[in-house]
Amino acid sequence: MQVKLIVDGGSMKPGPVISQQLGPLGINLGKVISDVNEATKSFSGTKVPVEIDVDVKTKTYKIKVFSPPVSELIKKELSLEKGSGEAGKFKAGNIAFERVLFVAKTKLPNLLAKDLKRAIKQVVGTCASLGVLIDNKEAKDVEKEIDEGKYDKEIKEEITVPSEEKKKKLAEFFNSLKLKQEKEKKAIEEAKAAAEAAKAAAATAAPGAPASQAASAAGAPSTASGKAGAAAPASKAPAKEEKKK
Repeated sequence: MQVKLIVDGGSMKPGPVISQQLGPLGINLGKVISDVNEATKSFSGTKVPVEIDVDVKTKTYKIKVFSPPVSELIKKELSLEKGSGEAGKFKAGNIAFERVLFVAKTKLPNLLAKDLKRAIKQVVGTCASLGVLIDNKEAKDVEKEIDEGKYDKEIKEEITVPSEEKKKKLAEFFNSLKLKQEKEKKAIEEAKAAAEAAKAAAATAAPGAPASQAASAAGAPSTASGKAGAAAPASKAPAKEEKKK
């Protein structure tokens, strides 16, 4: 029997899935959770795929830990809980190309990529989806530069650690960008709130307007037409015929 789970590295907790599948077999769930946490502690702070192979007869089990998804590894690199949500408009982080290469090396055995360069491009694609910049640039632009050979040296030498100076510059760039994004988001929220307030005000004032329109449609005279009618001369009665003498 196999139980496949996605757990928090080093901090798995009891849950209905594992309880429903392993509980009836008489297996000590506390020990299973403890063993999974021990096996995944090196991935602390990251979602990790785990497979538990259970021998139903002997009630023994083996734990297999798989490499976390690329998205989780990128988020761990940047200490992110989630991606941008609006990747094309707002950015969630700024990663060094060297760390992109590191993630690609980590995931290469599990990716459908023939070589490291292709694996790197897959990681770059995930950065684009998360709204993560690479070396201060859009991920799509970095992908073009990879094809042009700009990163051949880093790839050939498998350089996975950026210099302290580079890390500092990337952090400074993103901190500045983050401030601009926060101002833009605030302006958008304020504009949205103003639009909603105007809509609410219009809805409150609306009942008076249709009333006059309805009266007009029903043929009720307006103030102006009423006055005009009052000023109009009344029709004269037909003159009586003179009596014949």
